[in-house]
Amino acid sequence: MDFVSSRKRVHCWIVVCGLLITLNSCSFLQWTVVRNYPPNKPFVYDNKITVKGNVSKDEKIQLTEELGKYWDDSLQVRKVQQFYFKYKIKNPPLFDSNNIVRSVNLMNAYLNSKGYYYASFTDTVKMDTVNDQVRVKVEMGINVGKNITIDSVSYELRDSNLQKLTRSAEKDKLLKKGAPYTKALISAELDRLVGLYRQNGYYRFTRDDIYAEADTTDTRLLQLTLDPFKQAQIIADAARIRRENPTWDITIFKRPAVDSASLRQYYIGKLYFYPEMSLSDIPDSVLKRKDFTEFTRRTITMRYKKGIFNYRPLREHTFLSRGKLYNESDYFKSINTLGQIGAWQQVDARPVIRDNDSLDIYFFLVPAIKQNFTIDLEGSKNTADFSLGNLWGISTNFSYNNKNVWKSAIQSLTTLRAGVELNLLTGGDNSLLQTFLINAGHTYVFPKLIQPFTNWRALNNLENKRTLVSINGSYVDRRTFYQLRSLTASWGYEWKKGNNVWLYKPLNVEIYAIDTLKGLRDLFVSNPFLRASFNSGKVVSQSLSLVRSFTDTRNPNKSHYFHMGLEEAGGLFGLIPGLRDDIYRYIKLEADYHQTIKFRKTELAWRTYAGMGYNYGTDSLRDKSLPFFKQFFAGGPYSMRAWGLRQLGLGRSIASDDTATTYRDRFGDMQLEANIEYRFPLTTVAGIKVSSAFFADMGNVWNLKASSIDPAAQFSLSNLYRDLAIGVGTGVRIDFSYFLIRLDFAYKLKDPARQYNNGWADKFQWFENRPNGLKINNYAVQLGIGLPF
Repeated sequence: MDFVSSRKRVHCWIVVCGLLITLNSCSFLQWTVVRNYPPNKPFVYDNKITVKGNVSKDEKIQLTEELGKYWDDSLQVRKVQQFYFKYKIKNPPLFDSNNIVRSVNLMNAYLNSKGYYYASFTDTVKMDTVNDQVRVKVEMGINVGKNITIDSVSYELRDSNLQKLTRSAEKDKLLKKGAPYTKALISAELDRLVGLYRQNGYYRFTRDDIYAEADTTDTRLLQLTLDPFKQAQIIADAARIRRENPTWDITIFKRPAVDSASLRQYYIGKLYFYPEMSLSDIPDSVLKRKDFTEFTRRTITMRYKKGIFNYRPLREHTFLSRGKLYNESDYFKSINTLGQIGAWQQVDARPVIRDNDSLDIYFFLVPAIKQNFTIDLEGSKNTADFSLGNLWGISTNFSYNNKNVWKSAIQSLTTLRAGVELNLLTGGDNSLLQTFLINAGHTYVFPKLIQPFTNWRALNNLENKRTLVSINGSYVDRRTFYQLRSLTASWGYEWKKGNNVWLYKPLNVEIYAIDTLKGLRDLFVSNPFLRASFNSGKVVSQSLSLVRSFTDTRNPNKSHYFHMGLEEAGGLFGLIPGLRDDIYRYIKLEADYHQTIKFRKTELAWRTYAGMGYNYGTDSLRDKSLPFFKQFFAGGPYSMRAWGLRQLGLGRSIASDDTATTYRDRFGDMQLEANIEYRFPLTTVAGIKVSSAFFADMGNVWNLKASSIDPAAQFSLSNLYRDLAIGVGTGVRIDFSYFLIRLDFAYKLKDPARQYNNGWADKFQWFENRPNGLKINNYAVQLGIGLPF
């Protein structure tokens, strides 16, 4: 019975959210105001496109959105959103049926570029009179027909070397038999070929040197026959096949050479660097100047005046070598890599032809400001727990950055952070100051991989190679509960290959010392399992992480982000007898994926996260779980927003709901979470964009190892449905371009800590009382900076 009622409530919430989203998407027709219209004359009020045909749902959506851009200007509806459901049409154009013909021509041209050459158009015009407004709604029904497919692909390049290169890279060709024909695909294949040739020395080869030809001739029509009936049958069969399965043959040709240099292969000559350019310098003038000091080492020549840079970072981040064939990919990779080091704010280059087949490359680099410091003030609000009141977090951050240490483009970053967490609703035993934090750190970023294998050729293909050395110390005072001191040091390597950014730390040392105060010691009495998390200790670990972000090639409005991290502690160093009992031994894995789909004015974003850590140490007390500074937690402005920071979990446990204390932070060895948001604009005020979102969060935090004291905190697949928390809400986002302020309101739709109805809310109420008398908020207000994901 509980399951049935719970399902009804879920359906109710889904219907409510669906109605809100539908109302938002249909608001243009519901709340539209027309200004400066021609009275008693027909004007364009709305237009609509309906795509039909044997195409996929995604293709229909994309075609509908793109075709909407091809209405004739006089049929465009220029609407301005003023506030949420309210839109305004100003100066609408007079309706003229002749403009429909022009729109059909524009749309048909677009469909031709996508390979639809047999589309049919049906237009419908509806007029509606409202007072002195004669509103015209134009609807265009388009049956796109069958998409042309490619029957065969051939290359006629009239040069044996180009033909050989083309065959060697045939596996990468974009034009394939059976693929849909589009002009964009043809263009992309021509770009691929030009790129292939320019990567193999053909510096002067351009798009103008090749072209594609489509053969639409049906060879059946070339059959000779004297029988007029048979000839008519052949024509009819050809027309039928063209409608049902139209195919074209594609051939890539090379144009006759006007300049023989386009067929000449060029080799890298000398490399010249000007690392002290200014923004006002003109490269042509700089090349003629003779007042530079010149330093030459091997194939690199550096020309300078002040001598503020060493030549090594220039050599190590240049992918061009003297005597090798010119490769355009390596040319641009060198420019981009030098620009991403941080020592230079702008990098440009110019190839100059010398001795008929050599290219000298001149690099012009404008130095960035060497030293700078920043001071930031951050704030966050967390209203979720009645007894904790309104927690405000305030912190200030100071950072000092030197981008050219020892003249070697080494970056040095020093940071200092101090912050407090305040309880604005003080009373009883609650004091204003809840938490105090101070943190200091220093990092060196070397623009290369410092490692002993100097001839490891595989490293030459990596981009943005960096070595990171850092040290960090912090002190946290959690009033009446604990004082934590930590010192961490690490050595790591970061590099990029394609869309993947890797970070590997072969050595990470962390030392933690914790003093447990009376409030926490009292909790140990009622929940001894907490003692396993709050211990002093050392961590000697190594870690590997991957970040991959990219845009969908088939749908440029869809972007993806993926992060994976793996940390292993004590596996190697724990084998040393002297360290085995003195360091933590665990393995920790986490993965995060989110996707954003952009529509014309709105976007849909969703995220999934999973993390797990397992302590395989042998200490019966310390190794029951991960140390709390390595554990997972949920809640706050960037996680489960209906719960306060660290206030969700563990599982359906209520062990932390103790009326005798205000400490209810929850940490666990495992976390699952999923989030979804529908984001839409509200209005624009003085150039500042105001938007909103409907969102839902689902997830929880658990322990992995069993505890007889609190079995409800352990993860169990059979209890997953019961343990999942669900929050729904909405919010306001104010976008200042350089940063975004977000205020979210969320409600606990399903709280695992509710001891009735499987955790589902059976009615709306702001507060509720636990069986032990503890009063809990069923909502939370979260203040955050930036989007939640």
